[in-house]
Amino acid sequence: MPITPVKSLVSEAKSQITTLPQEAVEAGAAAGELVMVDIRDIRELKREGRIPGAIHAPRGMLEFWIDPESPYHRPELATGQTLVLFCAGAWRSALAVKTLQDMGVENIAEMEGGFGAWKARGAAVDTA
Repeated sequence: MPITPVKSLVSEAKSQITTLPQEAVEAGAAAGELVMVDIRDIRELKREGRIPGAIHAPRGMLEFWIDPESPYHRPELATGQTLVLFCAGAWRSALAVKTLQDMGVENIAEMEGGFGAWKARGAAVDTA
């Protein structure tokens, strides 16, 4: 039996989640209205840089860090503000947002285009 292609999973997830335009995310973060959450692998952050002010929550730990009953819970992900997830190209973030919605997280979205599009449009990136 063939597996379901990841592209199909991403497409299905995107049909059920909120995707915010980059400019809206940038403005919302600057105004303190939302929290940007970078789910890329640490090697990607070191190689490509980070968005200033974004919290790093690696994809592999996200469910554990967001669950208040988990021994790995991270309070910075439980502020009540909208969490806006992003990865390199908005595929992993779509799947992650869908998973968190399935867990019951309500104020959750992904950033359109991911970090690659952020960097390409010349938005702020910390490479230090």
